[in-house]
Amino acid sequence: MRYLILEDGSIFAGEGFGGDRVTKGEVVFTTGMTGYQEAITDQSYADQILVFTNPLIGNYGITLADYESLEPGIKGVICHQVARYPDNWRMQTTLPAFLKSLNIPGIQGIDTRKLVKKLRAHGTMKGQICDSKENAAAIAADLRANKITEGVVKRVSTAKSYPVPGSKRNIVVVDFGLKNSILRELSKRDCNCIVLPYTTSAAKILSLQPDGVLLSNGPGDPLEMKDAAKMVQEVEQKIPLMGICMGHQVFALANGAKTYKMKFGHRGFNHPVREIATGNIGFTSQNHGYAVSRDSIDPENLMVTHVEVNDGTIEGLRHKKYPAFSVQFHPDSTPGPHDEEGIFDYFMQMIDQRKDNESHA
Repeated sequence: MRYLILEDGSIFAGEGFGGDRVTKGEVVFTTGMTGYQEAITDQSYADQILVFTNPLIGNYGITLADYESLEPGIKGVICHQVARYPDNWRMQTTLPAFLKSLNIPGIQGIDTRKLVKKLRAHGTMKGQICDSKENAAAIAADLRANKITEGVVKRVSTAKSYPVPGSKRNIVVVDFGLKNSILRELSKRDCNCIVLPYTTSAAKILSLQPDGVLLSNGPGDPLEMKDAAKMVQEVEQKIPLMGICMGHQVFALANGAKTYKMKFGHRGFNHPVREIATGNIGFTSQNHGYAVSRDSIDPENLMVTHVEVNDGTIEGLRHKKYPAFSVQFHPDSTPGPHDEEGIFDYFMQMIDQRKDNESHA
């Protein structure tokens, strides 16, 4: 028997699987019905304990091709049931064996509906996976006193730069917790990429003379990325720039907007987003606990391009003076629908247009 203890003292009991260590993290939930491997290996879930609302996970196993990172920073997995007999032609191992190899603890048999209702009612909470409930009150007090996700980007961003070779446009990717699927989308367009740490200066980026700069997704509070926002302020004036998820929030901060922590965030891939210019609605993959404040957006610099249909939160921004834009959702769509993959093509067109204008200047 293993236990999930929340910061309010609530206790959920279930059967342990995967790793057997004691961990603590921010307890969040995802509404995705598939894509459990991509979610677990997405670094945007670093320092978090992920609850799956779908009652059964693990039914098609694990495959190397679906990793979003090789050393995921997730702290735990909670579900109602893990498949006992997974089967798929691509499967290389099972979900419990995969988690065991990474020493990531999981608990099954928990009433996930009750748990998710609590998180929706009270907001995201901190929790601990452990072997005993005897010291639940002390554990809850310790959780309330600690900032679990502080400094998380430093723990998941690459420490050194590395190339992802291609033969066309030269793209610098700033890594805040990069998903491999973003690199896959750039590779599909034959981009020649260099991935850099989130601490890279504007001078370093500009010295590489890239055709474009992409700010990746990542975990944690965007307000911790003040130096990165200063970098964006300089780079966006000179190079086409695109931001995704955390990159979207950093882009917003760089241009005077503010961010705030959401009650329980958007996590899943059934989130409808409206493009304001066309009225078109696409279903999107999302994973974020912070959003850009609409009231803080300076209309002289930024325009809102996309909004979430259900709650009206900001899902896209574009600069009015520079070739720079961002989206809160994940256009790489892994896992999730492919409605918004064209965002990458728009970025390529922006780069090509800029190069064409310079060649005729």
